[in-house]
Amino acid sequence: MSKPAAISTAEWQARCDLAALYRLIAYYRMTDLIDTHITLRVPGPEHHFLINRYGVAFEKMKASDLVLIDLDGNVVDGVYGHGRVNAAGFVIHSAIHQARDDMHCIVHTHTAAGMAVAAQRDGLLPLTQHALKFYGNLAYHTYEGIALSLDERVRLVNDLGTHKAMILRNHGLLAGGESVAHAFHEIYFLERACQAQIQAMSAGVALNYPSEEVCRHTAEQFSRDGIDGIIDLAWTAALSLIEEQRDDWCS
Repeated sequence: MSKPAAISTAEWQARCDLAALYRLIAYYRMTDLIDTHITLRVPGPEHHFLINRYGVAFEKMKASDLVLIDLDGNVVDGVYGHGRVNAAGFVIHSAIHQARDDMHCIVHTHTAAGMAVAAQRDGLLPLTQHALKFYGNLAYHTYEGIALSLDERVRLVNDLGTHKAMILRNHGLLAGGESVAHAFHEIYFLERACQAQIQAMSAGVALNYPSEEVCRHTAEQFSRDGIDGIIDLAWTAALSLIEEQRDDWCS
């Protein structure tokens, strides 16, 4: 499908990128029926962002299924109509988009492993290389019920601080970055770290923890300059897994 005349090139590219990310989240089995959300800020001064039309399966998400809203939750998309937007998704994502200019894309999931770690008092443990990516770089937010209150936005942003990943206690995972590639990389590593933790703990044997020095060293390795190239390579490789769907997601 060609770009509608009423939509800017920048917005259409954002729509295609976000639709692809929704499908990759489904490919990696990180969905929860029609719940959870991924959002992407559209370039421009308005601070508008795209979110899924509530009720569309992630596996079938298209550029035209995404709804453009402002930071107050108002639908500003005049091309595809007023699709329904989940209130809890708006509360969580709008808070971060408003507070963090470096978090253009935000992913929130309810996976079994993510929820399991979110229910554990000690949260993510430094058991694996994947987990050490987040050592000293992971936030936590206390569960307050379904995120429908605008008041919670302040506390959520305060808890996130300068981090790009957060465990929502008794709830799930949240991660983001300046692009869909970065956001995908963050949520993929966080999800895999949670999966490994739950499997390691289920074995019923003593766990081996790296030293504090090694934990800090590994976290620094992940944050060094040059990781961006790896992130972009990983995104391109992931897209190749659903390449045959490209004409459909960008429609």
